[in-house]
Order: sequence, then structure tokens, then C-alpha cells
Amino acid sequence: MPKSPYPTSTDLLLLHTLRFVGFAELARVAEATGLPEGDVESELIDLAVAGLVTRIPGDFGGWGLTDDGRAADTERISAELDAAGARPAVARAFDDFLDLNPELLDLCTAWQMRSVDGVTALNDHGDPAYDARIIDWLGDFHQRADAVCAALSAVLSRYARFQARLDGALARARAGSVEYVTDNFASYHTVWFQLHEDLLVTLGDPRH
Repeated sequence: MPKSPYPTSTDLLLLHTLRFVGFAELARVAEATGLPEGDVESELIDLAVAGLVTRIPGDFGGWGLTDDGRAADTERISAELDAAGARPAVARAFDDFLDLNPELLDLCTAWQMRSVDGVTALNDHGDPAYDARIIDWLGDFHQRADAVCAALSAVLSRYARFQARLDGALARARAGSVEYVTDNFASYHTVWFQLHEDLLVTLGDPRH
């Protein structure tokens, strides 16, 4: 029988999510974790009491890690990786991620910029056929990206959320919400970037 993926506690999940999402309002934190906003807020309040997160009120406010919270995340996420016995599998998946990363960056550049008659300019998304080709290429890329996420999700349950968020971003882009390619907090590019940050922190990579 296959071994079940290692579960991440809710408090660590929230600490780690803030690590790669950055300072964010409650709704963004809930979206990234897949947890109900009420549960997220309750846990964040407990973490704030412990001095690990802080909240700035107001229309442009949100939640973020304190220095102690950042240190706690670094220590606990590494300990989780070793407790799960997942370090070799995550390292292999990260190598596969890095192989794919330049391709996604090229796709995002092609999405944002295009050359017409030798002149490169911002893509104003006025050519549906051009956008459709890029989204088709993104769909092809996603099949290989999904395999990386599946390998990660098989050892650590928290990576299933990245898999679901990438699926959702591609589905929305295919349905006509073009901002979900690069220009939304939940866009494909944003989620991929957050996965990169997550992997760097999880593996203790000095590039982070």
C-alpha cells in the first residue's frame, strides 16, 4: 500500500503560506491555503498572540510574518521535511521544476509581449488567435508541471493545493479570463512563482 502524504499542521501551513505569499489580506491567505476564511482568521489571531505574525488594519492592511515567525517557519518546515522522509523526493521534484522554469518564463514573455512586422510591443490581447496559441502552449506545459506537483503532493499533502491552484488558473484562462495567465494574484505565473519560493525555503536553498 502506498504511503500517505505527510500532513502539515494548520498553524505551520499558515506560517509557510505567508512566507511565499508575502504580506496579504485574509482572502488571499485563505485562497492560497484552501481553508475557510473563518478558520484562517482564527489561526492567524493565535499566531499573532504568539508573536509569529502581525496584522496591519485598514483597507490596505493584511497579515504578514514577524522576524520570529520567519525563523519559526524555516526551522519547522525543515523539520517537517525530515520527519516525512521527503527530502530526496522534494529535491528531485525541484530539479524537475528548474528544468521547466525557463519554459514558463518564455511563455509568460510571449503572453505579455509580441512581435508584429519586426516590432515588439505589449500584447494588448486584441488578437484572440494569438492568445489562444499561447494558452494552448501553456496547457501543454501544464501536463509536465502537473507531474512535478503530483510528485510533491505524494510526499507532502500541502503541495496538493499548488496543484489545484495551477489547475484552476489554467481553467480560468481557457474560459476567457486572460488575467489568470500572468496578471492576477491567483494567476498561473503567480502560483508557479510561489511554488518556486516554497521549494527554496523548504529545501533551505541559499538562493532564497
